Amino acid sequence: MVRQKEPNSNKAVVRSMTWKKPYDMTDNEAKHYIHKVAYEFEEKIINELNGKGVKDTDISLIDYGLERLERMRNDISPHSYITGVRMHEEMRKFFGKIKLKDVSPALIQEYLDKKQKQGIIIEKKGVPFGVVGMIYEARPNVTADAFALSFKTANAVILKGGSDAINSNVAMVKIIKQALKQNGVTEDAVSIIEDTSRETTTAFMKMNKYVDLLIPRGGASLIRSAVENSTIPIIETGTGNCHAFIDESADANMCANVIFNAKTQRYSVCNALESIVVHKNALNILLPVAEKLKEKQVEIFADERAFEVLKDYPYISRASEEDFFTEYGSAKISVKTVENLDQAIEHINKHGTHHSETILTSDMKNAEIFMNAIDSSSVYVNASTRFTDGFVFGLGAEIGISTQKLHARGPMGLNALLTQKYFIKGNGAVRK
Repeated sequence: MVRQKEPNSNKAVVRSMTWKKPYDMTDNEAKHYIHKVAYEFEEKIINELNGKGVKDTDISLIDYGLERLERMRNDISPHSYITGVRMHEEMRKFFGKIKLKDVSPALIQEYLDKKQKQGIIIEKKGVPFGVVGMIYEARPNVTADAFALSFKTANAVILKGGSDAINSNVAMVKIIKQALKQNGVTEDAVSIIEDTSRETTTAFMKMNKYVDLLIPRGGASLIRSAVENSTIPIIETGTGNCHAFIDESADANMCANVIFNAKTQRYSVCNALESIVVHKNALNILLPVAEKLKEKQVEIFADERAFEVLKDYPYISRASEEDFFTEYGSAKISVKTVENLDQAIEHINKHGTHHSETILTSDMKNAEIFMNAIDSSSVYVNASTRFTDGFVFGLGAEIGISTQKLHARGPMGLNALLTQKYFIKGNGAVRK
């Protein structure tokens, strides 16, 4: 494992740069290694973590067993408690069940038509970036996903997780390395930086001499820090200020059900709904929507026109301009009233994070305009934003959800970890 105690100490990290999937290793063989690693997880990892002592000064919700978490319940926020329980459950379900979608060579190796013009044959192939860096926060499942997807695509990966789950991450990487070694594969396919300080994170972002692609996965502050500090090409992921536009022709019951699902199924995920934009002629639809949201005591931050309609709602506040830019990650949602479809599109493109937006309407012409004009990676009609997910989109495990346009956008599976390369073959060919 990489121990980078000093931000400028790069020698330990360089070891992980040398791994490449042997050219004679087939996709099925690579998948076999991944699954063998996965099968090592459940018994060894969970048993180790459940019995692991954690110092009171090193609180890590992910590393605590459920009994410890229950004892902490009165000392932490309800959101942190629910997140801890969910993470523990996800770990039990996840380890041993890494779900990589079968990817045929045709999907990761695209060939151009072979042309004999001027005596050359041109091919375009998918090839690995080389070394992928992952910076992430509290979700230890990213450790397994990042390794599996990188290994499958012949990339080495360097992991830089947050302090909340560092013990889980280190334990997982240890098991992965053991499994690789037992199967005759270099352990340098995966490395982890155990120092969780911000100084080391910033130093890692500047290692463009050694790292080919950096993927930060976490909250807005992490993404912003990577954009401002990284000298490595990055893919922006994760931040999700997602919107639902209630058009004037929308069905009230459908709006209530879709918005309730998008907002309350899971508050902390990046595809959760954070803002409602409502046509001025559809303001009354907010009443059944609010009635549904009241079941989960969702706090609504409304502009003046929406506030007047919802003034009897028990959890209502007036919105500020800042609310419309906010990804709450909790039981809160903003509401903005607009004059028409064009104003809705303008508002969403200004305040959103280019993640996932939905229009609720019976007017398919408006739906088509909305889908084409919204500048986000995933755009829906009459559906919850919660569907933006690698598994749902048929990609299998995902490395993240890109909110930028180059080189990947939306949920990123295996293909997002490949770049392209042209292979040109001739027999003494010269250009005429």
